[in-house]
Order: sequence, then structure tokens, then C-alpha cells
Amino acid sequence: MNALSAAGLADLAGVTQAEVERLADLGVLVARDGAGPFLESDVQKVRLAAACEQAGLPMEGIAAAIRAGQLSFAFLEAAPYRRWAVRSGLTYRQVSQETGVPLELLGGTLEAAGFARMTPDEPIREDELEIVPLLQLGLATGILDQLWSTRLGRGFAEGMRLIAKVENDVWQARFIAPVLASGAGQQTARELASQLSGELNFASLVDRALMAAYRRQQELAWIEQLVEEIEAALEETGVLGRLGRVPAMCFLDLVGYTRLTEEQGDQVAAELAERLGVLVDRSSRARRGAGEVAGRWGDGPLPRSRRGGAGGAWDGGGAPGGRAAAGARRGRGRAGGGPGRRLLRPHRESGRSDRRLCQRRSGPGERARGPGGAAPGGDLRRAGAGAACRHRPSSAAAGSPPG
Repeated sequence: MNALSAAGLADLAGVTQAEVERLADLGVLVARDGAGPFLESDVQKVRLAAACEQAGLPMEGIAAAIRAGQLSFAFLEAAPYRRWAVRSGLTYRQVSQETGVPLELLGGTLEAAGFARMTPDEPIREDELEIVPLLQLGLATGILDQLWSTRLGRGFAEGMRLIAKVENDVWQARFIAPVLASGAGQQTARELASQLSGELNFASLVDRALMAAYRRQQELAWIEQLVEEIEAALEETGVLGRLGRVPAMCFLDLVGYTRLTEEQGDQVAAELAERLGVLVDRSSRARRGAGEVAGRWGDGPLPRSRRGGAGGAWDGGGAPGGRAAAGARRGRGRAGGGPGRRLLRPHRESGRSDRRLCQRRSGPGERARGPGGAAPGGDLRRAGAGAACRHRPSSAAAGSPPG
């Protein structure tokens, strides 16, 4: 590990040399003998110290706890924390000039992806540099402009934020908590857990699993788009006829979910909702042979059955404590390409809305209407389960479980 001067450490951590020297004087950083008293692993310590101060914690108090042996930043030298990126030797302006990516596009996309917006003459992070080639290619080919680059970055940030949060929950529950339960203190638990994680190569294996899950979701998205394009082509040729049975949908709600959240907390309630989703998914497939969970509204999954007609909807079996409501309703029959056909897709993922779903259930020139005649705007999650089922043709009775 390379030895660093105070100025060199400040450059990598994105702070001033005076800040590094202040942390060393307080004892938060340990300066070693020689021309390079610091190491690259001290970057993580500077970052954590800066985050503590930004959160309103007094650095003098942190230093006093370190001197008393109640706190230490030494665990940040472990392998898992070496993954944190450092500042590069290039500024944002230099990268923009060398690659031809405008500063506004560069800064806007990085900010959307979860990085802090910096001034043009500050050093760019090494992990931010990994995004630049994509922006460069997108700009040169016209594939990615400011709007689409920002949208892509925001999608990355939203998905990865959830993934990182769950991974951190695993870390606390499965690495830290067992050590604390054995009687060790918080500081010892962090050090032992960090050491164990490095020995197991846990973070690298999580990376591999993450990429596998991402490629699966990518496959699903691509297939879904291709199926829609093929369906559109078949509609144009008149190959698609009316569906013999219209898919049935129902909404399953948890009774007392709000009270459970208030009494036992968000985590317990979220785990219960997740278990209910699994039960609904299993039961809707097993009991009817062709059902699936179409989406979620709060704590309630929305099952659908690819078998229409009376009794075709999922009946709520296998999920005690739940109730079904806002079942499928009859509508007017329409000639043409079979309204509701998209509900039959086995690869459809939970939570995906489809504005064409409601549009195809309305007649030519009409807009689908939600409760009270309000147009749901194509987002079934906002319209509610009742609106999602309101425009079902009357060619088959769509069974609804009792509320």
C-alpha cells in the first residue's frame, strides 16, 4: 500500500490538506514516521470523519472517544472498504475537454447516478471515470442525449440504492449482530465482521450475484419488448382474434397492516408483506395453473389468472389473514384484437404498468376511465385495482372473490 503525504491523502479523499492535518492532530488519523505518514486506507477514514461532521457529530467528541478506546476507525483498513473509489488525477473540466463530453452532460448524468455534483476544476473520482466512455459513445452516435443519459443514471441510482440498502441489512443482521450477541462490543464486532468478510471474499461474490440478477432482468425486459412488437405485427395482419376467456384479476389486502406497522415497525410489516407476496404467487400458480402476481399496491399483491370466466380469478387461498377486494368487473364487449391479452404473459414482472392495457380495453377513440370517470393516465398503480379491472369485456364473467 502506497505511502502518502498529507497533501496526497487530501487529493485522494477530496478534502483540503488542512483538514487531513486537523484529523491527525485530533488523533482520528494516525500519522506514521517518514515522508509518507499516511496510507491509501486512510482515505476511508477521512471520508467517514467528514460524513460524521456533516451529520452534526462533533469531531472533538469523536477524537475523545478514540483516545478513550471506545471508538476506532481501524476497521476501515479491512478489504471490504478498499473498494471505495478515490479521486483521480484529472479534473472534470479536463475529462470533458479530452473526451468531448460537455460539462453539463457529464455533471448531470453523474449526479443522477448518485454522485455528488462538483465544480469543474475538482478531481473526478475513479469510479466516475468508468461512466465516461458510455457518455462519450452515446454523444458521438446520438444514442444518449442529456435527457436519456440523466434518465439512465437515475435508473441506476434508484435500483442500486435499494440493492445496497438490502445488502447493508444483511451485513448488520448476519455479520455484526452475531458478534454482538456473543458479548463483544460494537467496535470489536465491526473489526471481526470486516475481517471475516474479507476472508470469505463476500463482497466479490455479491458482485457476481448482482450481475447475474441484472442480466436476468435485462433478458426479461428485452423479451417483453420483443413479444409486444410481435403482437403488434400480428394485430396489423388480423391474425389475433378475441380471447376465449378474459383474464381475471383481484386485489388482495392485508387487514390490520397499518396497525402492525405502528406497533412493530416498518421492518416487520415489510417482511410480512413480502411473505404474503410469495404465498400469493405460489397459490395463484398452483391452484389455477396459470396465475401470477401482476403488481403491488402498498402491502397488497394483485394476482391475475389467465383463466377467465366464473371462478377464474384467484380466490385468496393459501394466504390466511388477507382479504380480496375490488374484483374484476364486467364491461362492454369489443371486436378486435382481444382486450386483456397482455395479462397472459408468463414473463411479466411484478410492478410493471402498461398504459396500453387500459387503452385496449376501451373502444376506438375512447380513453380508459378509472373510478368516477377519471382517466388513470396509463398507470394502473395509481388508478387502483378497481380501475384495472373495470373495462373487462362481457364475453366471459370475471369471477371476484368476496371482499
